[in-house]
Amino acid sequence: MSGSRARADLAVLSASTAARARGWLAVLCLFSAGAGASCPAPTSAPPAQAAVASAHPLATTAGLQVLADGGNAFDAAVAVSAVLGVVEPYGSGLGGGGFWLLHRAEDCHEVMIDGRERAPRAAHADLYLDEQGEFIPAMALVGPLAAGIPGTPAALVQLSEQYGRLPLAQTLAPAITLAREGFEVGEIYRRYASWRLTDLRASAAATAQFLVDEEVPELGYRLRQPDLAVTLEQLAAHGHDGFYRGAVAERLVAGVADAGGIWTLGDLAEYRSIERAPIVGEFRGWRVVSAAPPSSGGVLLVQMLNMLDAIAPPPAPGVEQTHALVEVMRRAYRERARDLGDPDQVTIPIARLIDPDHAAGLIRDFDPARATPSPLPSPRESLLESEDTTHFSILDRHGNRVAATLSLNHPFGAGFVPPKTGVLLNNEMDDFSAQPGVPNAYGLIGSAANAIAPGKRMLSSMSPTFVESAETVAILGTPGGSRIITMVLQGILGVEAGMPLTDWVAQPRIHHQYLPDRIEFESGALSHEAQSQLAAMGHRLEPLERPIGGMQAILWDRASGVVEAASDPRQQGLAEVR
Repeated sequence: MSGSRARADLAVLSASTAARARGWLAVLCLFSAGAGASCPAPTSAPPAQAAVASAHPLATTAGLQVLADGGNAFDAAVAVSAVLGVVEPYGSGLGGGGFWLLHRAEDCHEVMIDGRERAPRAAHADLYLDEQGEFIPAMALVGPLAAGIPGTPAALVQLSEQYGRLPLAQTLAPAITLAREGFEVGEIYRRYASWRLTDLRASAAATAQFLVDEEVPELGYRLRQPDLAVTLEQLAAHGHDGFYRGAVAERLVAGVADAGGIWTLGDLAEYRSIERAPIVGEFRGWRVVSAAPPSSGGVLLVQMLNMLDAIAPPPAPGVEQTHALVEVMRRAYRERARDLGDPDQVTIPIARLIDPDHAAGLIRDFDPARATPSPLPSPRESLLESEDTTHFSILDRHGNRVAATLSLNHPFGAGFVPPKTGVLLNNEMDDFSAQPGVPNAYGLIGSAANAIAPGKRMLSSMSPTFVESAETVAILGTPGGSRIITMVLQGILGVEAGMPLTDWVAQPRIHHQYLPDRIEFESGALSHEAQSQLAAMGHRLEPLERPIGGMQAILWDRASGVVEAASDPRQQGLAEVR
């Protein structure tokens, strides 16, 4: 397969592979029990090497060292998660949550560990509304009232105890060392700290932890977080209770309460990460395994693939395919707003949503020559070009694999640290539908299915994913807020089309999410001619000022055992094979 880059007028398929993809994708949708009945049979060649791809070189190095010390992919995932929380506090950390998608090679067991944050028990549907019933965005974005109960610590303990080989104290050791001894501040840190400077200054503990004399640290400054090191040590020594009970929990709750938050010791004590069956789809001999609710990722990915398959005749390469891709994105995000939420609190019609007949109905009004307007206005635009959140991918020499996407929501989360904990809190409460039809900070709208309720997990776009055939395995995912799902979709199409790994990781991307009604596109994704043609079809186009995403991916050739890894050149990550 040619190594040519993606077509300028199509952000998904390279010119050399577009003809292969004309038939789009024949998708068979399954809601799997997760235990691998349809998993491809083992081959004679295990991976020749292990690989780690993450958003920061220090995290990748820590994961590889854990593998070298006898750990498996799940042990390495604990180390990488924890280190990312130290060196990328703008993207993840103990005060946030995430989804860890696992594949255990010995029995083909597949599961998603749901470490998504939960609303405190005192939360309610009107938490962020004023006396007139109007949504007050700042209340859901800044300070402890914006924070859900963190899930990352519980997920790391579960990963270690149920799937790892090494003690938690060993896999958390790299993060503890980096928290205590420090790491050098880079440009991305400085950019996000500058953007959230006012909010960080509002929290005395956050100011002490992330700023120097209340200003953004200089490039190369060694940032130390001794309080976070102590909290990590408590987690390493006492597992779940080291964070959710005892001294750490008491400090967290006291700090939150003193600043106007509503956490209780009971909220922390009752938090548990949950094992969920992934969403599984199959197309053209490829099997796609992705995140289940409360992520919307797997459902939307399967929906979009189904809709692409239902378009007949298949669109011609170029603008026609781009138009079709935008229209399936539009319809899938409309479904997201209406039906998806926490599966423990609302009934989600999974079987209907991922049924090919349902997709055929969604795309029935597709006009190959005209855009389908999204009817509702969007009064609140996205606040930033999102690079926050983080993703990593891991493959060990036994074939165990992990794709994990973690987040605090916005850069530096709520901008608040409870004193003497070192734990930067998330602002994931903004991912709820605080008011039906009113967009959140990423422009996403929602319904009662994702309304705030006590103990509820908020809907997410995080989409860690596996794509595999009898010959090839791909492990992928990306940060990017509401754009995560469409970026992963374009990665899946690149895998299926046979594009080289580095090409589909780096390809220019497009995005549409129903509202705001516009095509966002990176430089190089659409030629000037393509832009003119799409505009003539009725599309509104908005070029992005900065690149989006930060895909971290691994590709394993089962036949030869050869392993490749790639880190998105848009970011500072490192992908390494050893």
